[in-house]
Amino acid sequence: MRTNRLLPLVVLIALIGWFYFKHTPQGQLDITKPAPQGQVASTPPASSSEQGGCPVLPGFLTQEALQTIKLIESDGPFPHRQDGTVFGNREGLLPSQANGYYHEYTVDTPGADNRGARRIITGGTPPTVYYYTADHYSSFRCFQVHA
Repeated sequence: MRTNRLLPLVVLIALIGWFYFKHTPQGQLDITKPAPQGQVASTPPASSSEQGGCPVLPGFLTQEALQTIKLIESDGPFPHRQDGTVFGNREGLLPSQANGYYHEYTVDTPGADNRGARRIITGGTPPTVYYYTADHYSSFRCFQVHA
């Protein structure tokens, strides 16, 4: 009888595990996911001299992201009026910086009839740090443009 009561719990745990592994890229750890309540999220360092832990143009960047990086590097022109505007870091997932330090740029999503959820956030002017979000600021992945 006790086994019958534990079965739903075992099934629930198995489903959570399957969902997690199905939606987490193999071998990649996103260090900027929101931390559990009461803990501070671990984020990459803010200065370019400390960016050694962030990969140079990593494989998670889409072709559209690479195109956006080219536009950032050449200072536009940008396809969306919001591109280049100040990113407020209201989620608090990026390292704390003065207002105006971060700027956001749209990464086009094929087939979307709006800006979609993908963005590149830069820090500094000119940019010295880069972050990619595919889920509209719920998580960020740092990367470098130049070694």
